[in-house]
Amino acid sequence: MVSETGGRRERKNAQTRAGLAGAALRLFLEKGYDAVSVKEIADAVDISVPTVFNHVPDGKEALMFDDGTERRESLLAAVHERADGQSVMAALREFILGRGPFVAEPTAEFRRRTELIMNTPALRDYSRKLWIRCEVPLAAAIAAEIGRPPDDLTARAVARYVLEIPQFVGDAADPVGALNAVFDLLEHGLTKAVSVSNPPAPTAG
Repeated sequence: MVSETGGRRERKNAQTRAGLAGAALRLFLEKGYDAVSVKEIADAVDISVPTVFNHVPDGKEALMFDDGTERRESLLAAVHERADGQSVMAALREFILGRGPFVAEPTAEFRRRTELIMNTPALRDYSRKLWIRCEVPLAAAIAAEIGRPPDDLTARAVARYVLEIPQFVGDAADPVGALNAVFDLLEHGLTKAVSVSNPPAPTAG
């Protein structure tokens, strides 16, 4: 009975959270993020403002995202469950290419949501916060895969740099090209990255 009650509560909470997220997205797209209040979102799904904050203590910007669990677990799976022969960096590159502004053929709805996040400082900053929350577990996963201790500096640095990429190049004119350039730098170092970006001029004769 306790388990069944708990299951109903979780389902109800998930439904409420989904309703809030849908209402927030609709209102943000219609009016702009800054013009929408938490009360307006609460009214749209017929709940109180305190109830909204029970679901999203971080505020209205959190309504556009889940709690970060899916992001973290997917990152770790990309490292631990990568294909045979695939490097850690190649797996992380592939993973981030499937997220946000790097998706090759997004649906119209996905594109509108992504553009809203990228063009709204509060939402973009919150997205970065969710990425950075993954730093410690991602560093430990990388360290494990390369045979280093969990607090290894190299693994920590790689995790930090990789998790900054969405914020760093997400609004570039060519986000995918910029992402690949940064990953080339991380994988191959500055000398090779510079030589690829600026090949030497052909010699005469």
